[in-house]
Amino acid sequence: MTRPSQRSEALVLRYTDYGEADRILTLLTAEYGLQKGFAGAARKSRKRFGATIEPFTRAVFSWRDGRGQLWSLQDADLVAAHFGLRNDIKRLAVASYGVELVELLLHEGEAQPLIYALMCSFLSFLDQQGNPETARLLVELRLIYLLGYVPHLLHCSECLRIFHAEPIRFDIARGGSLCLDCAGRTGVDIALGTVGSLSRTLKVAHDQFQGFQFGRKTLQEAQFILSQVLDSVLPREPKSLKFLAQL
Repeated sequence: MTRPSQRSEALVLRYTDYGEADRILTLLTAEYGLQKGFAGAARKSRKRFGATIEPFTRAVFSWRDGRGQLWSLQDADLVAAHFGLRNDIKRLAVASYGVELVELLLHEGEAQPLIYALMCSFLSFLDQQGNPETARLLVELRLIYLLGYVPHLLHCSECLRIFHAEPIRFDIARGGSLCLDCAGRTGVDIALGTVGSLSRTLKVAHDQFQGFQFGRKTLQEAQFILSQVLDSVLPREPKSLKFLAQL
């Protein structure tokens, strides 16, 4: 007996072409987290899927349990195609990097409502010509925060002294920010304003991208901090990061 189909809204993170006409999609959903879906004959018949099988697309998919862990995708209704972010190579590169981070950081099958909302807003912001450097900082920071990897920022990770105006250093191997007394000869000098900006950003709704302005120094130092954190938790370096670095 054929099971009734279910419907789930999802973001398409990437795809793999299979055979002459099929496609396997990597999806992010709020209720089921990361999932893989098999779209039979999707590249021949545009009637059932249309633009919904392209990366960065947001759509409502009808699906049934398939073989193994794969969903058997039946059809889809488009919610947002995000074609606008493809008009700028840097926005496209940041979008690719963001969705690859999600795939590397999450485990399949775990509900991710907050991260799903975050990624929907991230792609929408880029689609509407949002600043790609701001988008990168916010998506990195919020992913590590929501997954429990955020380092110590406004207090020393070892003596717990709260910073006021003194110089500080950052060393992810020792938990994050350090006062100079604890740091000794380790760590990299970081402006207190940078960690202050990151800390204040975490007090804003996790899916808000509009209204942020970061100075050049903050962007540079934040990228160093967040890269240190991600390097310590990712299973490998994102492939999209090399292309992004070239831009």
